[in-house]
Amino acid sequence: MTKATPRPGPAGPPEPRGPARSGVSGTPDSAGPEPPPTAALRRVRPGRPLAIALAALVVALAIGVSVGPADLSPATVAEALLVRLPWHPALSVPPIDTTIVWQIRLPRVILGALVGAMLAGGGAAYQGVFRNPLADPYLLGVAAGAGLGATLIIVGGGSTGLLPAAAFAGAVGAVTITYVLGSGAGGTGEPTGIGGSTASIVLAGVAVAALLTAIQEYLQQQHTQELQQIYTWILGSLSLASWSDIALILPYVVIAAALLLAHRRLLDVLRVGEAEAGSLGVDVARLRLTVVLAATLGTAAAVAVSGLIGFVGIIVPHTVRLTWGASYRIVLPVSMIGGAAFLVLADVVARTVQAPAEVPLTVITATIGAPFFLFVLRSRRTRRDLS
Repeated sequence: MTKATPRPGPAGPPEPRGPARSGVSGTPDSAGPEPPPTAALRRVRPGRPLAIALAALVVALAIGVSVGPADLSPATVAEALLVRLPWHPALSVPPIDTTIVWQIRLPRVILGALVGAMLAGGGAAYQGVFRNPLADPYLLGVAAGAGLGATLIIVGGGSTGLLPAAAFAGAVGAVTITYVLGSGAGGTGEPTGIGGSTASIVLAGVAVAALLTAIQEYLQQQHTQELQQIYTWILGSLSLASWSDIALILPYVVIAAALLLAHRRLLDVLRVGEAEAGSLGVDVARLRLTVVLAATLGTAAAVAVSGLIGFVGIIVPHTVRLTWGASYRIVLPVSMIGGAAFLVLADVVARTVQAPAEVPLTVITATIGAPFFLFVLRSRRTRRDLS
């Protein structure tokens, strides 16, 4: 008697129903829904968003150079720009117009673009490396350190030429203290040492920022005669922009931008979680340290010449995410270009809305950023990321 041949069945056992399984251990993940892996990110070719961002930047630069208290027509501005170039045509432009364009407007516009790019890029990088959608470039104490450094120079009667160096040193010093303290205390299930815990580093940043801000406020109370000068710097302005400021921060901006863009793909891998990224061969501690170092370098250079300009690192990266998706292959470069365009246009508003007086830049960016921040907090995607 022959045995009945079993009928072919499915290729494998059916998938068990129940809680989602972890991508590493295969055990149920009781901590909640697993973050989407890199492969699940919405695929968007970077060419289109980059082209749109570059077009917006060109328009912003053109508006920034053309608008100002001096009544110069677009044709006059274009001729003034061309007359300084080595291959310029034979043009007759009044020297005063050339000076306004090349020594006042153009340095201000270029410096605003550099500062905006670094603030937006730093915010996007911090949001990626700390996996916190509401992180900004001041998260680890850059603002508090820079403010204290500038305050010490002002109340000490130092030269205003020392302000950028003092602000830069204060910002870098604050983040260094934060990282050293935070990396020495790992969270539950996370390594200690140079990598530290994400939560520990962020909490250390809160503590360091609070301490430095308290010292700064005490100095302000003891030197009330310098309050106006201190607050003028804190609220941010590009009114004193010059070519020397551009030359001062350009090397830091180039290095910071290059490092951040070089690690944008690894930030995508980090989205699946630190343990999973480590199992894929990513040195999470080294990645975090490099990204924090680059973002701090660029942000410190930016605030050293512009003061503390808020909300740029929140508004621009989230606008890019809501428009083009969450992949850092797109978020980082487009945020840098978009941040440059945004701050140039914000500066145009700051110097024209109450002309000939100027409104502090932080007032303009906060007026736009606060409603946007509330919108982000209420959005379904943000609530899911924070849960």
